[in-house]
Amino acid sequence: MKIVFFGTPQFAVPTLEKLLNHSKFDVLAVVTQPDKRRERGNKLTPSPVKAIATAHNLPVWQPEKVKKDTNSLTKLKELDADVFVVVAYGQILSSKILKMPKLGCINVHGSILPKYRGAAPIQWCLYNGEKETGITTMLMDVGMDTGPMLEIATTPIGLLDNTQDLAERLAAIGGDLLVETLLKLERQEIQPIPQDNLSATYAPLIQKEDYGLDWSKSAIQLHNQIRGFYPNCTATFRNNLLKITASAPLGSVGYRIPPELQELIHKLPDLSNVSDKPGAVVNITKGIGAIVQTGEGLLLLREVQLAGKRPQSGWDFVNGTRLTVGEVFGAGR
Repeated sequence: MKIVFFGTPQFAVPTLEKLLNHSKFDVLAVVTQPDKRRERGNKLTPSPVKAIATAHNLPVWQPEKVKKDTNSLTKLKELDADVFVVVAYGQILSSKILKMPKLGCINVHGSILPKYRGAAPIQWCLYNGEKETGITTMLMDVGMDTGPMLEIATTPIGLLDNTQDLAERLAAIGGDLLVETLLKLERQEIQPIPQDNLSATYAPLIQKEDYGLDWSKSAIQLHNQIRGFYPNCTATFRNNLLKITASAPLGSVGYRIPPELQELIHKLPDLSNVSDKPGAVVNITKGIGAIVQTGEGLLLLREVQLAGKRPQSGWDFVNGTRLTVGEVFGAGR
């Protein structure tokens, strides 16, 4: 099966590697986003997908706008591919491109469609406290993740999973599911299923204002925000910005409680509101870190990052700043 692969971030790499290592597939070329300048050194850096493609001596095309790039359109047409595979490419494909391959364009999407269509399905899934997610392979059409579904694979979400954890797991699942999908398509064993548009939800790009923490929210809401928008959520501490990169809500949250949290919970006499000031430190647990009052319930700060510093454990933060019970964290920005 002759394939052109469209993808850009690390999330797409396991799927590309699965195709490259399978005897049934021939990856003809890779289309990825242009190299970007990174903050450190301001050097042009290739995408993770480009790095893999280059290592395998594959042709790599990086048009600024693939649907408007005449040269790219001509080359794509000339390849006469059986299928285009699209995984987090980052550009919209035109109807002209979608019609080129014999079997169509197949997208590997990081949610159980029709939920969480759009650019950030993993982040919003965690933010909304979902307990299960998955990968959907679908035939692409001109809409935003609206095409008919081919195959779905699911995975549970743990209480302490963050975006990075879940993305790594889903990326591996996506590679396996795509291989299964392509082989079934070749054997004509899949009947595409139209999506129920009335059940659709959307996962837009994350905005800077989504990162600010509001301590009047409940502990589980704050925790889901921190892990969903990892590692960028912020609070203020002694008038300085502080990133909170890992947390844990203490109390009944509807998830299976990990053993390390169960032990901590048993040590604490009361997990209800113990302060009338959201953001106040109400307990410092030796070897673990600070516990903060929220609008409803308590939140353990497992990992934080001071401006200009590396992430550190909650306990190292307590020791380094000499944090005391009664100090108050402010809202993020």
